[in-house]
Amino acid sequence: MMTALDSGLRPTPPRPVPPVLEVRNLEVTYYTDLGRAKALDDVSFTLHAGEKLGMVGESGSGKSTLALAMMRMIKPPGRIEGGAVIVGGEDLQALDEDGMRHARLSRIAYIPQGAMNSLNPVTRIGAQMVDAIRAHSPRESRSAVEDRCRAALRSVDLSPDVFRMYAHELSGGMKQRVCIAIGILLSPAVIIADEPTSALDVITQRQVMETIDKVKDEINAAVILIGHDMGLMAQFVDKVGVMYAGRLVEISPVRAMFKTPLHPYSEALISSLPNLDNKGVFQGIPGLAPSLLRLPSGCAFHPRCQRAKAECSAVRPAVRTLESGRVVTCHLVDREP
Repeated sequence: MMTALDSGLRPTPPRPVPPVLEVRNLEVTYYTDLGRAKALDDVSFTLHAGEKLGMVGESGSGKSTLALAMMRMIKPPGRIEGGAVIVGGEDLQALDEDGMRHARLSRIAYIPQGAMNSLNPVTRIGAQMVDAIRAHSPRESRSAVEDRCRAALRSVDLSPDVFRMYAHELSGGMKQRVCIAIGILLSPAVIIADEPTSALDVITQRQVMETIDKVKDEINAAVILIGHDMGLMAQFVDKVGVMYAGRLVEISPVRAMFKTPLHPYSEALISSLPNLDNKGVFQGIPGLAPSLLRLPSGCAFHPRCQRAKAECSAVRPAVRTLESGRVVTCHLVDREP
């Protein structure tokens, strides 16, 4: 049989797999008595099925605002000013309220920060899980819904008996895994975990992260992990996004990020991690993160950057994608390292 090569024809290259998530030029502004604060400034990135993106940065950099904006859960005085959040080819920002309500949990799920406060203390765990399914499948039989809930609990290594328990009967790690179980009830394409290991001891942190890894593989979801712990990110994500003053200043594969960070802020975050070579020596980042009401001119990081030049204080750097696919927003980076 004649092949494409035999006939002189080149084989058709495989089509690239489209991303399951595209965030394009997302902007969020808070209107306060003191002025206008831009909490998200032109944030864009993509994520494929099965990928894990770690989003890091100091408090107030816009990480949680990004998560809430993607879920369309920004409350006044905040306002989503523009941009698109495309999941499976459909822009969630263009949906009406009823359409977005159905998209939450079925297409995009949010695991909130602080499981202690996100579960209803006077309602059994099972009732809260059933309510989540009923909001999307009101005609599904009671037995089928309960079976699905117990299967979700088993998938996060919890006993089905937790279905009949109250939140106060669970440990912190168990509560967090219940939140993960609720998040995967309808097999969403995208899972956003907002600091899922905060207030947990290091052993439980690892158990929770391994649980997220496990359920991600089971449903082939894309995961956005928001947090401060760069060490934890190094162990569990595929690529890292660094946020500063509402902007996404760098996105790189996790190994490249830790080996050769491009943005000076990324470099400073990694340098602040303790290491065995310099035991007892801790290196911080000088200065404080700027107020979103009074951002510096040019690059917002330039007052704290030890390598800043005149252009950094005068001209706002553009977002650039390098040949390797790494994304950086910095005047000091003009080529691959």
